[in-house]
Amino acid sequence: MRVEYINPFVEAAFNVLKEVLNTEVKRGDLYLKSSTMQIQGVAALVGLAGDVEGRVLFDMTKDTALSVASGMNNEEMTVFDDLVKATITELANMITAQAVTKLHELGFKFDLTPPALFTGENMEIANNMDVEALIVPMELGTGKGSKIEINVVIRERV
Repeated sequence: MRVEYINPFVEAAFNVLKEVLNTEVKRGDLYLKSSTMQIQGVAALVGLAGDVEGRVLFDMTKDTALSVASGMNNEEMTVFDDLVKATITELANMITAQAVTKLHELGFKFDLTPPALFTGENMEIANNMDVEALIVPMELGTGKGSKIEINVVIRERV
C-alpha cells in the first residue's frame, strides 16, 4: 500500500476531528493488521473504487460515538439513536471527502460508496484483499480514553 494513499486520510481525520470537536487530537502509532480483526462496536465503512480499490473503516466504541456526536451537535447525547448514527456517518463523509479531494489533486481517480454504519457486539472485519490493513489510531481530547481507529485497505486496481 503506497503512502500517497494513506497520508490524505490521516491528515483529513486529524483536521476534521480537531475542527468539529474543538479538542486536541493526537495520532497514535500506526500499525498493520493482516488478518480478521475485532471491531470496537461502531464502525462506518466507505468503499473505494476506480484507479484504486479498497475501503476505509472508522472504528470506535459506542461511548466514543456518543461523545463525538455530542461534540458535533453541541448537546449531550446519551442514547445511541438515529441522530448519533447520522452524525457518525456524516463524520465519515467529511473525512473521506477531504482525503479524496486531496488524492484527486494528486492525480488519483476513484469513486466512493456512501458510508455504511455497523453497530454491535463481537463484530469482526475480514481483510480479503491480500493487502495489509493500516490502522491509524486517533486519540481524542474528549476524555474517557476516546479514540477512533481509521482502518485503511487500499490497493491499485490490477
